[in-house]
Amino acid sequence: MIIFIQLINLVYYALVILIFARFIFSWVRVDPYHPTWGPIARFVYQATEPLLAPIRRYLPPQAGLDLSPMILLFGIYILRAILFSLL
Repeated sequence: MIIFIQLINLVYYALVILIFARFIFSWVRVDPYHPTWGPIARFVYQATEPLLAPIRRYLPPQAGLDLSPMILLFGIYILRAILFSLL
């Protein structure tokens, strides 16, 4: 049981870090072909895009702001809380 809780926390915090990295990369405009930051940026985009794309289909950017990362963070927080309440 404890291992399952730790696994949920690990996945949750990994997703939070990836989403925040994607958010920062969108502000800084990291070139995905840069020799240093490129592989990191590509990994972050490939890891988060399957989660963010369905949200963007239903909630397109409003006035140039993409709210899908905030919705995803809220959603995984709620999912984590539900899973912990069931345990």
